[in-house]
Amino acid sequence: MTYKIYTLGCKVNEYESEVMKDLLDNHNFLEDENPDICIINTCTVTNEADSKSRKLIRQLKRKFPKALIVAVGCMIQNQQDNLQELGIDIALGNKDKTKIIDYLKKYRGEKIHKFYDIANMDFEDMTLNNFSLTRAYIKIQDGCDNYCSYCIIPYVRGHVRSKNKDTVLKEAKALIKNGHKEIVLTGIHTGNYHDGSYTFADLLSDLVQLKGLERLRISSIEATEINDQVLNIINKNKVLTNHMHIPLQSGSDTILKLMNRKYDTAYFKNKIKEIRKIRPNISITTDVIVGFPGETDELFNETVQTIKEIGFAKIHVFPYSKREGTKASLMKMVDGNVKKKRVKMLLELSKQLEQKYMEQNLNKKVYFIPEVYKNGYLIGHTDNYLMIKAKGTEDLLHQLVEVKTKKLEYPYILSDIYVKINN
Repeated sequence: MTYKIYTLGCKVNEYESEVMKDLLDNHNFLEDENPDICIINTCTVTNEADSKSRKLIRQLKRKFPKALIVAVGCMIQNQQDNLQELGIDIALGNKDKTKIIDYLKKYRGEKIHKFYDIANMDFEDMTLNNFSLTRAYIKIQDGCDNYCSYCIIPYVRGHVRSKNKDTVLKEAKALIKNGHKEIVLTGIHTGNYHDGSYTFADLLSDLVQLKGLERLRISSIEATEINDQVLNIINKNKVLTNHMHIPLQSGSDTILKLMNRKYDTAYFKNKIKEIRKIRPNISITTDVIVGFPGETDELFNETVQTIKEIGFAKIHVFPYSKREGTKASLMKMVDGNVKKKRVKMLLELSKQLEQKYMEQNLNKKVYFIPEVYKNGYLIGHTDNYLMIKAKGTEDLLHQLVEVKTKKLEYPYILSDIYVKINN
């Protein structure tokens, strides 16, 4: 039988989709654009994400009327009482994605909608021996216990739980053996990884020593989790990339408190200073939510000022989206037009900051790993996540290459190939 997987949402979903793909391929299912089985890995982080997930399911039912519709993930977990209208054949929440083959074998024409109480779930062990992208991901953790007032994720992903350390190291070694130069650690709350007394810092320390690994990247980490042990590893080992994504969410102490975040702006700024003290040219990117309930013009301006003071390399801007079941959904909403105006302002500020950081990296020799070959150009990222575009040959794909940066052509830095580093 043939299948096609459609993925919405975060890097964790991308990883879990790759796991399902690996399982299907190993059981003689064939990936095809005209599938017998449509698998939709859904997202529910915002109302818009819910809408996209539901819309995609309906579109696929119309496009492939004879196909088996399988929907899994966060939107399914969150909307399990409202699925009848979608006509999903197999519905799985945030457990048993690794048992996708079993459920396909069990299906006999009667709908299978399987859910579990996520409050006390164990970590669903998932491993990949090969990833279809240059940048390979390892999911090391699931769940979140922060309960930020705007976020539905703890209610659909459950409590924090982590992958066994030996399994993580074994998976990393297999990925390196299959040619991956860069590994990205990902999870719902990645920096909260722990396996008993074995901490996130311990895991970083072991991974950076693996032979053949050129880059280790953390998908996202909270400022409160960058402790002295993590800073020490960043300081002493260049395998950890010169880029960190650290969510700010708001630059106003008033809003941070309403959000139930675990820091204030002074703590956040000080943490960034600590990082830059040991990595002066590090690229620090962030997330900011705009139009959170109670955000006045004055409080928004505090966020703008905080962002300028920190000087991020890029901002991912999200308009606040009301999620039923969260504390913020009971608060007074900000006018939609006001939110749009503020989003536009922050996006413009983000572009200015991004260009400034890129300009600081011109006329330098840097390493990048080409991920795409197109029209005679190699395109990929440096370790500090600058996008490089350089004339070169296809045989350089997925290799570590040194280039000389020369010109900014947003969103790329145009470069000359300097020397091929390794095969």
